[in-house]
Amino acid sequence: MLSLTAQKAVEAYGGIELWESAKYIEAEVSVKGFAFTLKRRPFFDHAKIKMDIERPYSKLSPIGKKKSVSGILDGQDVRLENENNEIIAERKNARQYFSFGRRFFYWDDLDMAYFANYAFWNYFTLPRLLMNEKIEWTEKSEGFLVAKFPKTIPTHNEVQEFHFDNNTGRLDQHNYTAEIISGYAKAANVVIEHSQNENLLFTSLRRVTPRTKKGKPLNKPVLIEIKVHNYRLIN
Repeated sequence: MLSLTAQKAVEAYGGIELWESAKYIEAEVSVKGFAFTLKRRPFFDHAKIKMDIERPYSKLSPIGKKKSVSGILDGQDVRLENENNEIIAERKNARQYFSFGRRFFYWDDLDMAYFANYAFWNYFTLPRLLMNEKIEWTEKSEGFLVAKFPKTIPTHNEVQEFHFDNNTGRLDQHNYTAEIISGYAKAANVVIEHSQNENLLFTSLRRVTPRTKKGKPLNKPVLIEIKVHNYRLIN
């Protein structure tokens, strides 16, 4: 059963019936920030995403410098496909490779396909994420939820915090540790703007910065900034 905070959030973003009937999300995003520079990655400029709402599957195009190459997350695995949907590279159980080697200095397209796709899937499937019975949700106080993720869901780290506006039910801030970057990458993902597409509310501008021990976002550096140009649900 959903907590009062979760109920209010689900209602704010369209309601239970809408999210139970939808099967896919399509979005268009531009993303930049120091995290990309740190890993020697090009920014996303109006990249297109299609993801499955029910399971961790997401396709991001383009994933890197070559516009014809897409990066795909499928559960714990990632792959690259060309414009003909042919597999040109793949990596099983992608997360296991981030704990050592050259990934401290740079990421290749498969690395970025894993990180970006799972992050977007976590961000964009909310509020459906609140209805996911595999995730253990705890309401610490009004507007404050803590999520414990199972290992079957690719995500930043096991325990994360979600802060919602008590009046509107809208997401204000999402706190986590981006463990595949560093165990010290304790981040505050702050929602700067919301927008609507055909009366569907979505987060249209997010800014990710380091956070203090008390969970407050710092002003700098801007690790990631996400601008969502378009967002829609598909049945």
